[in-house]
Amino acid sequence: MNRFEERLTHSIIGGFYEVYNYYGFGLSEKVYTNALEIELRARGHKVDREVSILIYYKGIPVAWQRVDMIVDDKVIVESKASARLPPDAEPQLLSYVRATRLELGLLLHFGPKPYFRRLIASNRRPDPVDPPEPTEDPTDAPEPSD
Repeated sequence: MNRFEERLTHSIIGGFYEVYNYYGFGLSEKVYTNALEIELRARGHKVDREVSILIYYKGIPVAWQRVDMIVDDKVIVESKASARLPPDAEPQLLSYVRATRLELGLLLHFGPKPYFRRLIASNRRPDPVDPPEPTEDPTDAPEPSD
């Protein structure tokens, strides 16, 4: 896998600007994310929404975490729609990226001015989404909550 996924991230960012330019600022995050999903599918991408991922600590499942979107099984996409980007948005996405087999995340802010950030993490720990031999049964982990 190309760690930086330049073509893929270029397409996602292009879709982000397409949606932003269509609506401008002022709608809810859900509206932008739904429109982005439509745009990315139209560009030929596989889009999984509201994905629950199992988080491990030293091979032991500890909880489920939900991410906004995973595109082409390669990039976690987190969208925000607010006047100011929350200060925890980038660290939150970086934590999501570190806790999965994926190494790339895109933060898309549908704010007064469009903003994106690409975050990369090298995941050298055992695969927390599908570890080779977890020490406990993943079904013992707390169930994802809605």
